[in-house]
Amino acid sequence: MLLVIDAGNSNLTLGVFRGAELFAQWRLLTNRDQSAEQYGLEIRELFERAGVEVKNVEGIAIASVVPQLDHALAEIAANDFGVTPLFVDHNTDTGLKLLYDTPAELGADRIVDAAAALAKYGAPCIVIDFGTATTFNAVNAAHEYLGGVIAPGVMISAEALFSRAAKLPRVKIERPDKVIASSTRGAMQSGLYHGYAGLVDGVLEQMIAEMGSRPRVIATGGLAPVIASASKFIEKIDETLTLDGLRLIYERNN
Repeated sequence: MLLVIDAGNSNLTLGVFRGAELFAQWRLLTNRDQSAEQYGLEIRELFERAGVEVKNVEGIAIASVVPQLDHALAEIAANDFGVTPLFVDHNTDTGLKLLYDTPAELGADRIVDAAAALAKYGAPCIVIDFGTATTFNAVNAAHEYLGGVIAPGVMISAEALFSRAAKLPRVKIERPDKVIASSTRGAMQSGLYHGYAGLVDGVLEQMIAEMGSRPRVIATGGLAPVIASASKFIEKIDETLTLDGLRLIYERNN
């Protein structure tokens, strides 16, 4: 079995693969101050509830954008699983040529998403990851990672409205019944949903024009099913794309 970990700013997403089958997956809150021992205990409990034997894990692949957690994750891999993990970065063989000015600045999640989209859907392609930030990543027909766009995530935008405007409430991100809302809560939902959908399609339209060909457009991340339905460019939602990418990269390097 293979354990894959997507360590993001808001969540740690974990998956266990048995061959190519995603056997189990979980999500934990990212806590930069939590010790390796505490995380290890939580992960072992998750394994136990799912009926997965820790000893059956033969490899671990990690995409981390939280450097403060890297040491803890390496410690968990060594102490709880007895393996040396593969931390994906710009030096990892992913099948992509990175045409980034400073490849070391490129987030591991963006590399994994692009490699997974290339392997699963072909090139050219654009993959959008709706996470804490929303990232757009472009791969051309020559399997070159061109770069992309980073925008504030929709939850960041929603939280900013709540925290900076005294009379505005927290609202759920969902498609409202109509654009012109007759309540404050509805107006916020409309602005967040339709405003963000407009951002996504506006960026995609310009990316597609720059690429000079019609790429496949794939969306992933927690809010992908909500926002993608309003896009005229997104053709596929793949909620396990990052986990699949970690598996594919691990297999390529082993």
